[in-house]
Amino acid sequence: TELKLLEEATISVCKSLVENNPRTGNLGALIKVFLSRTKELKLSAECQNHIFIWQTHNALFIICCLLKVFICEMSEEELQLHFVYEEKSSGNYNCDSEDLLEELLCSLVQLITDTPLLDLTYEISVEAISTMVVFLSCQLFHKEVLRQSISHKYLMQGPCLPYTSKLVKTLLYNFIRQEKPPPPGTHVFPQQSDGGGLLYGLASGVATGLWTVFTLGGVGSKAVASPELTSPLANQSLLLLLVLANLTDASDTPNPYRQAIMSFKNTQDSSPFPSSIPHAFQINFNSLYMALCEQQTSDQATLLLYTLLHQNSNVRTYMLARTDMENLVLPILEILYHVEERNSHHVYMALIILLILTEDDGFNRSIHEVILKNITWYSERVLTEISLGSLLILVVIRTIQYNMTRTRDKYLHTNCLAALANMSAQFRSLHQYAAQRIISLFSLLSKKHNKVLEQATQSLRSSLSSNDVPLPDYAQDLNVIEEVIRMMLEIINSCLTNSLHHNPNLVYALLYKRDLFEQFRTHPSFQDIMQNIDLVITFFSSRLLQAGAELSVERVLEIIKQGVVALPKDRLKKFPELKFKYVEEEQPEEFFIPYVWSLVYSSAVGLYWNPQDIQLFTMDSD
Repeated sequence: TELKLLEEATISVCKSLVENNPRTGNLGALIKVFLSRTKELKLSAECQNHIFIWQTHNALFIICCLLKVFICEMSEEELQLHFVYEEKSSGNYNCDSEDLLEELLCSLVQLITDTPLLDLTYEISVEAISTMVVFLSCQLFHKEVLRQSISHKYLMQGPCLPYTSKLVKTLLYNFIRQEKPPPPGTHVFPQQSDGGGLLYGLASGVATGLWTVFTLGGVGSKAVASPELTSPLANQSLLLLLVLANLTDASDTPNPYRQAIMSFKNTQDSSPFPSSIPHAFQINFNSLYMALCEQQTSDQATLLLYTLLHQNSNVRTYMLARTDMENLVLPILEILYHVEERNSHHVYMALIILLILTEDDGFNRSIHEVILKNITWYSERVLTEISLGSLLILVVIRTIQYNMTRTRDKYLHTNCLAALANMSAQFRSLHQYAAQRIISLFSLLSKKHNKVLEQATQSLRSSLSSNDVPLPDYAQDLNVIEEVIRMMLEIINSCLTNSLHHNPNLVYALLYKRDLFEQFRTHPSFQDIMQNIDLVITFFSSRLLQAGAELSVERVLEIIKQGVVALPKDRLKKFPELKFKYVEEEQPEEFFIPYVWSLVYSSAVGLYWNPQDIQLFTMDSD
């Protein structure tokens, strides 16, 4: 609210400055004051020169406020003129003067990477990152994705380029460390023994006021008290990192920030970097992994995890080799479990992360070996003890069922089923509840299939009696449901052919609901895949029949375990292995750039944009 009030109170002054600046050159003069001071910033931090750092921060704060208005009010080309023009004499402008825009950007990059992080430099570091975000915010005021931009060019070429890996590394470490801000006002000015005089009193008051803004977080946040706002520096660093990673490639050069993110290695990896990899650096993977595990409640941390898993093979290999994968997987499952409270993009990112992880057979085996106790957030049923693999199946199936009744999004269905399919050959010791839910989902699909089939038949009858009424497209609905049913049958079949002896609970659930499968035995779309399922049901049904009536659950499971040994494996028909790989869509920037900027809009600390000015996405939707 304070940011909104500041914006409203100063907008007319800012617009007046925009109008007068070509004549007065005041913005350029302020920037020069700031640039001259940044050269001494490192020394000032070491010497604890509070006043100098406070004044430099204020200059940058004003520059950031003004830049926001300039970028909103004019094109980048016009903005550049404001930075290049320099008054020679009244009414004449000299276009050959130095480019202050590039110099300011480069200075901000150096400030972020070179200034030591202390209590007295914390807020100027946050402000420098915020100003860089503002520099790149021209994207907010365009409906289309920007493929060419002056600020992009400055960051990808020239004096800023050598700092690429250092900037990415600094932003990552800021995210990892999650440094909290110093208490408001306490470190900006140390208390003087004589009371400090009027200047100190005023300055400390202003600083405290600014810190209220920093610690409250940006306007437009869904949840003001969300965990990422405990560290404004970490939050802002992550947002800038995501913006930089998603800049579009220049016509002649790929995005260097994306290259840096794709290629960095673990500090423990002593192998040399190939000469073909520019902007490479090393970072502590253990610290990064721990931070990612702890921060998954925010969209931006989940998006970073997706980016690293998808684009950096070093990170992916390291994560898949961890023996504590539950620390990463459980927060992802919790996002999916609370699907009603999350925006659709966050859910997609979580699902795609699971899909990428399930591409690895080692992961699919190891998740069934991790036993979890008392999952408190899973409220449908008390789970006192369950494997991570069974919990993953439960949550993915719940997501499919939620999607069937609410959003009906085919893309969501596809990713959920692909993750289950990837895991199916390695299903081990499935929890009885997980086995039940697999068959329950098939039951739900079967009912839906029968309902649509009935509607299609009735519609056809009524259309024969009335020629005027157009037919609803039930064929398409039926086709989609049959695709999903086929996939579910393939998942069950894959488990039976590859790990039948490990899953007595699934065989039990199949036998309990055997009538469900009757209608699909002769269906032309499912006949082939039904052979094995039908064989398993027939084989075990006959053994139960021989054992007599009134059997307890324990006795049935015992008969199943004995029967698994007796069932000849060569009677089960082999099908190609189910394997699905996540492939990013063509032109992924059309999705990711608006998504990243919506996160900046709703989560950035100390930045406020008027929703009426924003063109890139609508404010009333995800």
